[in-house]
Amino acid sequence: MAESRRPVDLDAYEARARSGPCFVCAFAAGDPDYAHETVYEDDEHLAFLDRYPTLPGKVLVAPKRHIEHAVRDLDEAAYLRLMTVVRRVALAVEDVIAPERTYLLTLGSQQGNAHLHWHIAGLPHGVPYGQQQFHALMTEHGVLSTTPQETADLAARLREAAAAR
Repeated sequence: MAESRRPVDLDAYEARARSGPCFVCAFAAGDPDYAHETVYEDDEHLAFLDRYPTLPGKVLVAPKRHIEHAVRDLDEAAYLRLMTVVRRVALAVEDVIAPERTYLLTLGSQQGNAHLHWHIAGLPHGVPYGQQQFHALMTEHGVLSTTPQETADLAARLREAAAAR
């Protein structure tokens, strides 16, 4: 991948994920230490740019309410509403980033980053096969170096695309 990358202090990241407040709840509450660029918001859900993007336009989608399990903590209607937002935002990512493929996955653990959230990550065209899939998503390979202005501009373009859906 040709983008400029910077390393991530994985030990500090893990310590914050495991002992800090819930990052989604802190963001939703307006804690400036957990600020992100919002891409989409409704009464129940938030979508925002990943603070540690491994791919351009990597977005996280989460329910505002603290939910930890995608399958057992959501009834069918709530699950389908969340997945409708995931699809809407993923289509916005496709409109703006024009990826070869769009990855959708939910990560987290009871041990850290427990709040249910979906990752939407568009794989750029031309990434060698050995650097796709999980490799492309791992912060161990560094995260994209972007300026605050570049991040704000990308969020604005994604907001516009999501609103048009």
